[in-house]
Amino acid sequence: MAEDGTVTVYNSTVITDPNTNPFSFKAGVAQMLRGGAIFEVSSIPQAKIAEEAGACAIVVSEPSCSGISRMIDPSLVKEIKRAVSIPIIARARVGHFVEAQILQAVGVDYIDESELLALADDQNYINKHNFRIPFVCGSGNLGEALRRIREGAAMIRTQGELSGSGNIAETLRNVRSVMGQIRTLSNMDEDEVFAFSKKIEAPYDLVAQIKPMGRLPVVNFAAGGIVTPADAALMMQLGCDGVFVGSEIFDCSDPYKRARGIIQAVRNYSDPNVLAEAMVGLNINDDWIDQFDGASV
Repeated sequence: MAEDGTVTVYNSTVITDPNTNPFSFKAGVAQMLRGGAIFEVSSIPQAKIAEEAGACAIVVSEPSCSGISRMIDPSLVKEIKRAVSIPIIARARVGHFVEAQILQAVGVDYIDESELLALADDQNYINKHNFRIPFVCGSGNLGEALRRIREGAAMIRTQGELSGSGNIAETLRNVRSVMGQIRTLSNMDEDEVFAFSKKIEAPYDLVAQIKPMGRLPVVNFAAGGIVTPADAALMMQLGCDGVFVGSEIFDCSDPYKRARGIIQAVRNYSDPNVLAEAMVGLNINDDWIDQFDGASV
């Protein structure tokens, strides 16, 4: 780390004071997940399946329940942490910094300030610079992603649908939007960057930073509706650094095979032969027709 106090994101711009919770360190830790798949799990058996299949990390969540969704029971986090050796991510409600403090004390490796839970404070997101561990934050467009990064997010989750239906359309639309805006920015004249940053409501210095980089200044995973190897490879070919996979894949007849196929697709996303092998025997349509039979679309 630089002795002069400069902290960089991808070696480019000052973000925070290195003497308190250095952003460069947290961004570097998050980069260790690049090129991997993160699986949502709600039990020790699911966590072990994900680990054995080759997941780079797991998101620990509780089974679906009615009412307000809050942070997970810390005891479940501790149990799963003892059972597996891969990094563990746990969710805190948007703006609920006390939930984040508790999760940090429990010893999770990453905190996801997640819109998948009930919102605690939709006007004031957590100041993630106050924490020593990396935060993951969701976004649907470039401006939102850069606002979360300014708040201290070390990893972005470009989020699509939240229902667990296996529909990738919204995720695809949001990923294309982010990548398209970055390409547009890369071709802009320097004088146009000010107006562009104002239009997308993003910090100018971060907008100026990604112009020559041609990518977000932190790792960017896709999430929502990714349930097959082909879905995962599609996100990777569009420029994402990895994928989040929902717990619905554990409801299929062979969750290990599906998880392994998705991981192989992420690692070999440009090789159609590997992708074809990963898709063999998954009975994709049957699994999801059974799971959502009778549900409204």
